[in-house]
Amino acid sequence: MPWIILFLAGLLEVAWAVGLKFTDGFTKPLPTVLTLAAMAASVGLLGLALRTLPLGTAYAVWTGIGTVGTVIYGILVMNEPAGVLRLVCIAMIVAGIAGLKLLSPH
Repeated sequence: MPWIILFLAGLLEVAWAVGLKFTDGFTKPLPTVLTLAAMAASVGLLGLALRTLPLGTAYAVWTGIGTVGTVIYGILVMNEPAGVLRLVCIAMIVAGIAGLKLLSPH
């Protein structure tokens, strides 16, 4: 269960990272409120997952999900470049996340 909670926290990190783009420097009320809510929920779920998961592993997986998810969103929705080297770097992040998960004692 803590891994599911951590995964949801990572998805919410993607949501708030994307949301930052739409707040226009926190000047747009609705995107700002939604972004701040996603931030709070993401950190809150991370905190719950940390009850049983190792800190370093959980934090790295959380940020990795956020990073990879945000880059994929940028590529698929915002037409950001998806060059071969960029995709290789994303694959390395995914491999690191998977490795940390597999090597975690929980």
